[in-house]
Amino acid sequence: MITPGSHSVIGQLLEIQLIHNSGASFSLFSGLGPVIGSLSIAAVIAIVRFAQSITSWKWGIALGAMLGGILGNLSDRLFRPPYWLRGGVVDWIKLPHYPVFNLADSSIVLSAVAIALLLVKNVKPRSNDER
Repeated sequence: MITPGSHSVIGQLLEIQLIHNSGASFSLFSGLGPVIGSLSIAAVIAIVRFAQSITSWKWGIALGAMLGGILGNLSDRLFRPPYWLRGGVVDWIKLPHYPVFNLADSSIVLSAVAIALLLVKNVKPRSNDER
């Protein structure tokens, strides 16, 4: 269990700091948990529906990472007090000159970058010819 306050892991390079974030990334839109949670639910439904038709393993990994990150943060919003989309996401990784975040946030950001790269490289989601 993480206790309140900042705990050094690797000097000032990596710290653990407990934050409950009721908003989106970088604490934007604080207090709009139900809106963010509803958008998350819509994203989960869209990803699951789209993923059923893809054949590209690259798209599968990117969408799986996105889905995992969204579900991780959504579970905090659903099951942490005050519950039902009003709970705060637990952020706990602190790097220098960067807001506190969690692994789900990292998964969402990295998968968004991967999806952008797939689009730029014109990798088709329903492609049978991949190397």
